[in-house]
Amino acid sequence: MEHPRARPEVLVLMGVAGCGKTTVAAILSGRLDWPFEEGDALHPPANVEKMRSGHPLNDDDRKPWLESVATWIEQCLDSGSDGLITCSALKRSYRELINRRGHGVTFVYLHGSRDLIAERLATRHGHFMPASLLDSQFATLEEPAPDEPAVRVEIGGSPSAIANDILKKLGLQANTGKKETP
Repeated sequence: MEHPRARPEVLVLMGVAGCGKTTVAAILSGRLDWPFEEGDALHPPANVEKMRSGHPLNDDDRKPWLESVATWIEQCLDSGSDGLITCSALKRSYRELINRRGHGVTFVYLHGSRDLIAERLATRHGHFMPASLLDSQFATLEEPAPDEPAVRVEIGGSPSAIANDILKKLGLQANTGKKETP
C-alpha cells in the first residue's frame, strides 16, 4: 500500500465495552482501505472464559493480550502498512505497552456516558462480555491525558457519523488514507 505520510499509522479504537469500537473500526477500514484486526480475537481463551463467566480481567490477565495487540501493531508498522485495531486500552499503562515504540499509534477514544453504553450493551447479542462487567470497565478506565497520542470522539451519533468525525479529527481522507492538505 502506498503511504503518503512519512510513516505508517495504526489507529487503536479504544473505550469501554459497548462503545462501538468494532462497528466504527470496520467502517473506517472500508473507507480508508486499511487492514483491521478485532482486538478481542487476540484474547487468550482463559480471558474469554473468565469474562464470559462474569469475572473482570485483572492486569495479569490483560498483559498477554495487550502484548498480542502491540505485536499486531508492530507487524503493521514494520511492513509499512497502516492499520486499525480495537482494544479497550482502559489504563495509561496499557496504552504505553501497546505503543511501546512511542510512535506510529494514535488512540481513538470512543467516549460516551455510562447510561448510553449500558443501553447499547443491553441490546448487544453474541459477545462474550456480559453487560454486568460494564461497571468494572468504567472503574478501570483512565481517560487519555493530553500528553498521549489520542483523540476523543463522542459516540452519540450513528456509527457512520462517528467514523466521519474520526476522519475529520485526524485529517484523513476516505478511500485514500491520505492526510488532507489545507
